[in-house]
Amino acid sequence: MDTLAVTLPQMLAAREHRAGRQRELAAAHPHAAVVTVTVLTPGPVKDTAWARQACEEGSAAITSLAQQRGWPIPHSELEPPAATGPTAFLALTADPVAVKGALVELEDTHPIGRLWDLDVAGEHGPLSRTELSLPPRRCLLCSEPAAACSRSRAHSLEAVLGAIDTILAGHGAARRRQP
Repeated sequence: MDTLAVTLPQMLAAREHRAGRQRELAAAHPHAAVVTVTVLTPGPVKDTAWARQACEEGSAAITSLAQQRGWPIPHSELEPPAATGPTAFLALTADPVAVKGALVELEDTHPIGRLWDLDVAGEHGPLSRTELSLPPRRCLLCSEPAAACSRSRAHSLEAVLGAIDTILAGHGAARRRQP
């Protein structure tokens, strides 16, 4: 762990796998919101101890939120470790729009929520922030949309990892430096 660089074909295959798993869970739980938990892991190494811990914390935070809201959880799984990074899936028996809104708030308010990517899908596919009239996620370093900064590589990998270090330090955790 913490040493294997991931290739673009591996990342694309992982994305397809997640989408397929979302569809399977949506079919198995037709009145549920299917939540996929992944972690922001910039750079070539995705399977790290801190990312695994962050994914587990994201899954636990969603479980706690669902219990507080009275949303049953008919399915929860943390996938086996993969070079492309940690992934968890949960099915919550609740309105997908309500779940997406609650998870956007969780991403924005939890101490490490900015490091989570919490996707929600229902019977009709994935929901986006814009479908809820919410602004896109903001970059960790500036006020621009995160997708735009990522796509244009507006910030160095070192700067983004520094922002992640700051978030983790504020949570009492640390990211082990890559060689």
